[in-house]
Amino acid sequence: MGYIAALFIGISLGLIGGGGSILTVPVLVYLFGINPILSTSYSLFVVGSTSLVGAFSNYLKGLVRIKTALLFGISSITTVFITRKFLIPFIPNHIATIGGFNITEPIVTMVLFAILMVAASLSMIKSSKQKAAAAAKNDNENAIGAPEKINLPKLLMYGVAIGIATGLLGAGGGFLLIPTLVLLVKLPMKEAVGTSLFIIALNSLIGFTGDLGHFTMNWFFLIKITTIAIAGTFVGGLIAKKISGNKLKKGFGWFVLIMGIYILTKEIFFS
Repeated sequence: MGYIAALFIGISLGLIGGGGSILTVPVLVYLFGINPILSTSYSLFVVGSTSLVGAFSNYLKGLVRIKTALLFGISSITTVFITRKFLIPFIPNHIATIGGFNITEPIVTMVLFAILMVAASLSMIKSSKQKAAAAAKNDNENAIGAPEKINLPKLLMYGVAIGIATGLLGAGGGFLLIPTLVLLVKLPMKEAVGTSLFIIALNSLIGFTGDLGHFTMNWFFLIKITTIAIAGTFVGGLIAKKISGNKLKKGFGWFVLIMGIYILTKEIFFS
């Protein structure tokens, strides 16, 4: 079941261009029985490697803004690395006890991840008219050579926020990145998707290096899961040519919402 789920993570990434990585940690925890903290580390490698393949494909099509990605990455990559290298190892396993309920690091990790899943699902479900209008406007401005105006303080702030989410939970954050690049950096939608994949790859893989020495990695398992997920992206890309991406994104959003609510209920009431 776990290997089939890993394939579907890749297929979902290939179908809708993002969001599938949000399922990586739950798959590792509930289907493979891996500790939630180690799962966030494994997720960084899987998500980073899969995103790098997607970013390279988009780069060949001229849809990756390298300078924008590096500018954004100044804050996000640094935040991810610091979080994984210096914060995660010092979080105690037992955090507190409230009314006989033991709050532990794995429970907190999964609850925060479930909240992130709910936020991601709502982003996928809600109407994308605002993003589409902004992307269309960006296309027109780029066509006539209008100068780009980037709010650098906001860009750095968003980078830190996404870096914290990626560092703590091992999620790529594409559902946060794409709207940021469209609405704040003024990129056309296709370039926003390609650039976000490159940023996610940098964040995730450099964040993963911060874990080296803190965890014992099962490299054979990790590479096997990553290979399956990458293969799934190519399958998803082929299917996407025949099915509407917007409808799939909303349907997938509802699935992620149900999974997020399930994880919240399980961790809070049945742990």
